[in-house]
Amino acid sequence: MSDPVLVVDGDLRRSEGPARPIVDVAVGLLIAPNGDFLLTSRPEGKVYAGYWEFPGGKLEAGESVEMALRRELQEEIGVHIGPVQAWKEKLVDYPHALVRLHFCKVYEWTGTLQMHEGQTFSWERLPVRCAPVLPGTLPVLDWLAAEQAV
Repeated sequence: MSDPVLVVDGDLRRSEGPARPIVDVAVGLLIAPNGDFLLTSRPEGKVYAGYWEFPGGKLEAGESVEMALRRELQEEIGVHIGPVQAWKEKLVDYPHALVRLHFCKVYEWTGTLQMHEGQTFSWERLPVRCAPVLPGTLPVLDWLAAEQAV
């Protein structure tokens, strides 16, 4: 059985015409030795500005998920990441885009966090304190909770 598509703001109009292309996005869960994980806010000027999410960004032509994640985290938050553990994927249907999120766990990185896009950050644990959380991030929090329950 396949994982259902997460439809966000289903009452809002989607673009009509041919099927919308899927935008692939690499997403990093930076997990500290104490188990805290990094969330960042979406900067002003972006869709869902002010919502909290795991950092990452779109894959460019020819990039693997790992390559995109390395590039995006360096550009976005100023860190160089170590090994990348591919974890889960989720297809999210936002009104503005159909997005395939490739979630990866990262336990090692170097550099100091620098929010290059004017966003803010928070080290969190479950249940998260920051709000609102981007809808595509909510399944991840459930997956983390399920792992902790084992």
